[in-house]
Amino acid sequence: MAELFCKLNALKLGFQAVKPGGFLFPRRCTPLGTHRRYINNQTSFGLLFDIDGVLARGRTPIPAAKQCFRNLVDRNGKYRVPVVFVTNAGNCMRQAKAEQLSHMLEVEVSPDQVILSHSPLRIFTKFHSKHVLVSGQGPIMEVAQNMGFQNVVTVDMLREAYPLLDMVDHNRRPKGTIPPSKDLPPIEAVILFGEPIRWETNLQLIVDVLLTHGKPGNAVGSLQYPHIPVLACNMDLLWMAEARNPRFGHGMFLVCLENIYKKITGCELKYEALIGKPSLVTYNYAELLIRQEAEKLGWTEPVERLYAIGDNPMADIYGANLYNRYLQESREAQTKAKVKGGVVGGAKLGGSQGGGHLPESCRSILVCTGVYSREQQDLPPDPLQAVTERVFHGHRDFRFDPSLADPSFVVQDVQEAVELVFKQEGCQLE
Repeated sequence: MAELFCKLNALKLGFQAVKPGGFLFPRRCTPLGTHRRYINNQTSFGLLFDIDGVLARGRTPIPAAKQCFRNLVDRNGKYRVPVVFVTNAGNCMRQAKAEQLSHMLEVEVSPDQVILSHSPLRIFTKFHSKHVLVSGQGPIMEVAQNMGFQNVVTVDMLREAYPLLDMVDHNRRPKGTIPPSKDLPPIEAVILFGEPIRWETNLQLIVDVLLTHGKPGNAVGSLQYPHIPVLACNMDLLWMAEARNPRFGHGMFLVCLENIYKKITGCELKYEALIGKPSLVTYNYAELLIRQEAEKLGWTEPVERLYAIGDNPMADIYGANLYNRYLQESREAQTKAKVKGGVVGGAKLGGSQGGGHLPESCRSILVCTGVYSREQQDLPPDPLQAVTERVFHGHRDFRFDPSLADPSFVVQDVQEAVELVFKQEGCQLE
């Protein structure tokens, strides 16, 4: 893992514990303003926006989002603070998502401001030359190649090469003479980009690849364990579209795959990497892009505080709080190391913006327009009971810490979230 962080320009995976009593749970959320622009007053902070449930519900923009972003840019369309969009969606290219956001928000969004669930795969260079199977939907071949993967096979290509593997749908079974199988090079890793369209086909063929150690045309012999590497993007169990209730996400597909593999083999499916919120790699990547956006704005001082705005307590909030905890622990460790090394007290921690400076914090803001329902704001008399009895929707491999699912603030929508941030930072409104 340390090697990956170095490749992200010493990305500082970070998490800082949320301070007791530091949460804001308003019983009702009222707008703070609607037609005013924000003035940053030279404060040093950046904004991380989730998309689904925060800025849009499926293809439908959330009304507060457009006004919020009108306020976030000056009269020339220049952002007043660094902004990065961090989504667990991954069925498109960054350029396409940036164009979609630009159209929806009516402000210019650059691909450099967008992090999709698979974006950090760029740093997994040791897999880029391997023969990999990719699962998902959309232009996954193009996405994989754009991430640096050079030898890619899709699930559809695999079922065409081995026509006897996909048997669930009778209408897709071979008719008449069965075409011969094609010998493909052994698959050396599996990349799970997002939820596929035909779950039964993808589950069957991925398990075939794992059981045969990358040779699905062969009969299963003795189990080779651990299996070939699996890298998964997007762990969201649920996500919010236009429907009244959340929809299954890629995390649900992973639950199915993990349980099928264990049911057959008795062994746990293992991941080489889990990418996307709430993973550390994703927030490291986001912090790197925030620094780059700050440089484009002409900022000479490092970004000291991050605010992550999301609708999913188990992804957006959990990840931001985890990163916040790491930031605190990392800065404490650096301070101790400098004191031990004889550095004069009061020296600035972390160096310059381009040389490994750590932000002070990453605070989480939960909006009520997505996965999180407004009714959940009415907490029972004992808040501790509420978090300890909460059902964990995060991934199996993340140890559940209930305190990390509690946001720093709860607000009605994204516009109120941003106005709260500027108020916290002591910024004025035009």
